Amino acid sequence: MHKYIPAGALCLLALAGTICGPPSAIAAPRAAGAGGSGGYGSFSVRLLDVPAALVNDTRARQYIIDNLRPGTTIRRRVEVANTSDEPARVVMYPSSARIRHGSFVGALGRRRNELTSWTSLDRRRLIVRPHSTARTSVTIHVPRDAAPGERYGVVWAQMSGGNGPGVNLVNRAGIRLYLSVGGHNPPPTRFRVGTMTAERDRAGRAIVRAQVHNTGGRALDLSGTLSLTKVRGSISAGPYPVQLGTTLAPGQSETVTVLVTDQVANGPWTATLHLKSGLYEDTYRASITFPRHPGQSRSARAHAVTGSAMATYGGAAGLLLAGAVLPVTVMLRRRKAAAQRT
Repeated sequence: MHKYIPAGALCLLALAGTICGPPSAIAAPRAAGAGGSGGYGSFSVRLLDVPAALVNDTRARQYIIDNLRPGTTIRRRVEVANTSDEPARVVMYPSSARIRHGSFVGALGRRRNELTSWTSLDRRRLIVRPHSTARTSVTIHVPRDAAPGERYGVVWAQMSGGNGPGVNLVNRAGIRLYLSVGGHNPPPTRFRVGTMTAERDRAGRAIVRAQVHNTGGRALDLSGTLSLTKVRGSISAGPYPVQLGTTLAPGQSETVTVLVTDQVANGPWTATLHLKSGLYEDTYRASITFPRHPGQSRSARAHAVTGSAMATYGGAAGLLLAGAVLPVTVMLRRRKAAAQRT
């Protein structure tokens, strides 16, 4: 049985119990928007429901992500917001998607694949009043004979209209679908950083590129930071954010890029790259030296920081368990000390 939590009323589990705050205390799902501010076609779409098992996963607050057994049906609510001064006539429909060259690409128009044939919407046409919202539900039914594997799609919210004779404007905003068919145990989320390369662009800015390999069974949406520490001395720089937008399907490899926004010497530096996708995160290090002139230095092999990998699916339960074990351990130690004194 799948439990879902409204995104506006999320609660975070902690060691000492449950911490609940007002909706503003938790970041709301990021809305995918289309159109300009206050004019024709200004609207956005966002996901309202988050699986209870993925309550701490920022990806699950933005996209429909799940691992389902064959024969399972799930339903998620989505909300369309009209920020313009005119009523919005919005058409909702699923379409196919693929991950290519580090990007998640949703097909424009109604392109079918296996996942879209399992996907339906309660309301396909919405009339959203000015500065108001409307809701519909996305239902995904996985057939009993579905083969294992991960599938991708997108639910589009589309608004069409004219802005003059013979002119037809189309605006779209969408929510990604990442659906894995398996069982109770989802495929693992893992990645490996192979190399890091230091370079300078024509303006002399320092850039670090890291080659990342998806070695797990689920797609990755990568984010993270890079920090630099001088190999000799105590100088450090950063952290600098990884440029967002890199998505990898299982088995794919792509480069993530970090722009070093400070003026830094050539080095050598110890570069520490911390990457995460959803609830999984890992840290890698490499020794790099920036070139004196525009161009790239030789790639340096990256090494995982021992014990840094953390797969936190079911992490809340793990934290609660740790909180229960610690007092028992302390109690046993106290009993042992008392026995030695007597």
